[in-house]
Amino acid sequence: MKKSAAPAALLLCALGLAGVVRAQAPGAASPEPDASSQSSPTFRVAIDLVTTDVIARDEKGQFISDLKKEEFEIYEDGIKQEVASLVLVHGGRVYNQLLPPPPAPPEGIILPPSRPRTDVAGRIFLFVVDDLHLDFRNTPIVRRLFKTMADELVHEGDMFGIVSTGTSSISIDLTYDRSRLEEAANKISGGALRPSEIIQGTEGPDGPTELRYRAHVAFSTAYDVVRNLEKIHNRRKAIVYVSSGYDLNPFEGARYGDPNIVGQTRAGLEFRPEYDPFTRTSQRFADADLIREMAELTRAANRANATIYTLDPRGLVAGAEIDENLDPVEWQNFVRKSQESLRVIAEQTGGFAVVNQNDFSKALKRIDSETSDYYVVGYYSSNPDPLRHTRKLEVKTTREDVEVWSRRAYSLRLPPEPKTN
Repeated sequence: MKKSAAPAALLLCALGLAGVVRAQAPGAASPEPDASSQSSPTFRVAIDLVTTDVIARDEKGQFISDLKKEEFEIYEDGIKQEVASLVLVHGGRVYNQLLPPPPAPPEGIILPPSRPRTDVAGRIFLFVVDDLHLDFRNTPIVRRLFKTMADELVHEGDMFGIVSTGTSSISIDLTYDRSRLEEAANKISGGALRPSEIIQGTEGPDGPTELRYRAHVAFSTAYDVVRNLEKIHNRRKAIVYVSSGYDLNPFEGARYGDPNIVGQTRAGLEFRPEYDPFTRTSQRFADADLIREMAELTRAANRANATIYTLDPRGLVAGAEIDENLDPVEWQNFVRKSQESLRVIAEQTGGFAVVNQNDFSKALKRIDSETSDYYVVGYYSSNPDPLRHTRKLEVKTTREDVEVWSRRAYSLRLPPEPKTN
């Protein structure tokens, strides 16, 4: 048995508490209440079914489609859970191998038998075009990429929607019409800041103000559309996130006057970097804010049972453009950090990042495969504590030479704050 690898997407139904009063038979005399019954009311904890998508492959990378319930092991916060449901999706077809038992009803209430849910084939793709972080010179590459996705990724029966973060002004609701994808591709235009614009731009106490604003707009746009996916159930949901990644404090040395001296001010006054509190604080705030923005997005995707696949259209990245006159070390640091941000977003939701490579067709085939062949494993959590909003997950298989991918954690949505008069 191999350990779980990078996670695949997970669907979380909400966690709730329900207080239940013991029922009495009609016409029966009410017993005399004792002190213990008055001081200790009875509550029933009702926990909804938690499901997670699991991809299982052998050493050759082939999908394994004959795993049984007994061959799956699920751990939440290190505690083994009992598998309650198992659904196989293979080649776009759905097979209910193990239906979950209905949750226990409150005492005194008799519910009719539940009907099995109708299986729904087809997938849902949400394309996020982060044109605020796409170089204008890469516009032809991005347009060709979307036309390729229309031909090789989106199939008959799949729904998709498209949204852009910037001036491309693309907003297409979920549709089956694949011609809309090519229509949107013709409108895409990159509008990222050039390195020289970042270096010469306005500075705030936390770094380049325009760069931080653009990143916040991009994450907010993606967050809003991902939250809407929570309303859709019983279909595989994937987000294809096209962006060149994020670094909220790039080219720090060049911004302070000399690309080879980190910590030198624009006025030419030199400070030793280890004694320059402004520079170190700025970097620390920038990294913390970027982590927070990414965490909010990935938590929303996990709650919606949606997997994010990030694509960097820059492909294999070499040196900076000659006319930018950048220090090679600072340029490489910028590329590395922006690519790493895309990896984190993808891996935290069970997807993968397509960075530093030019073979987009191979990546699209892998996305197609991962969204067509998978298991949905469900369980009723044995952790009734509603205050534990983030829970770690680990899925294993007892079959040797089989590797599984699943999400590492899921987060509950915080309850709304009570309204005050």
